[in-house]
Amino acid sequence: MADTTEIFDRLKQDHDRHRELLDKLLETSGETDEREKLFTELTKELKSHAAAEEQALYSTMLRKPPTTDETRHSVAEHHEIDEALNDLAATDMASGAWLTKFKEFDHRYRHHINEEEEDHFPDFENYLDDKDMDHMRSVFDRRKEEEKAEAEVTPEKKEEAKE
Repeated sequence: MADTTEIFDRLKQDHDRHRELLDKLLETSGETDEREKLFTELTKELKSHAAAEEQALYSTMLRKPPTTDETRHSVAEHHEIDEALNDLAATDMASGAWLTKFKEFDHRYRHHINEEEEDHFPDFENYLDDKDMDHMRSVFDRRKEEEKAEAEVTPEKKEEAKE
């Protein structure tokens, strides 16, 4: 079994940054420059993190049959997170509906990252070897930077989203 501390610490660092941005957004009100700036930053962080995590960690875990179900679950949640971000972007930030949707999003996202950190990552550690770690190390940061440069806030109401 490989030393997996590095990759999981890196993912947790991102999660901590996401929690910080969520907290800051919850302190804002109305359609202000601050709320818009923080929401844009959060969106780019989450989209780039999810894409890099899928390409580095989850692509590796899909090749390990005992972790396939957990992996598919997390990837499906990434899709739901992306849709919720798009829905929030399409909602008037000054409305009470935006804050209601954001609080629900906040709750669901924190559940997702807590589940990854407390359940999935410890389980995944049992199946990773040095070759897997080399792959993840070479992919995660590079892909996150590339994805972040391309990530956009894309307003799309959930009811208008194509399944």
